[in-house]
Amino acid sequence: MKKNKDTSLTQRNSEANPMSALMKHFIKANNLEKGFQKIAVEEEWEKLMGPGVKAYTEKISLNNGILRVAISSAALRNELNYGKEKIQKMMNEALGEEVIKKVILN
Repeated sequence: MKKNKDTSLTQRNSEANPMSALMKHFIKANNLEKGFQKIAVEEEWEKLMGPGVKAYTEKISLNNGILRVAISSAALRNELNYGKEKIQKMMNEALGEEVIKKVILN
């Protein structure tokens, strides 16, 4: 009888899903992916670009794979325009998937 209990516990543990998998399923089932992507994009922008760029960042939006960032400094915006492809690559790597297909700096 004891053997049977141990087997059922083993089966239950092997069938358990990690919390991250459950969260992903919940997000997908409730069609919340885009909202979470937007939040993740804003957080990663701040992490990757640092406090200097963050101070001049006015607005970040993500629509249909296009990342639009409003930069209040013309000089900084001009400088960042030279590295748009690198920014796109770094952001996608940080997000773990290819969410951003184009970067537009305003």
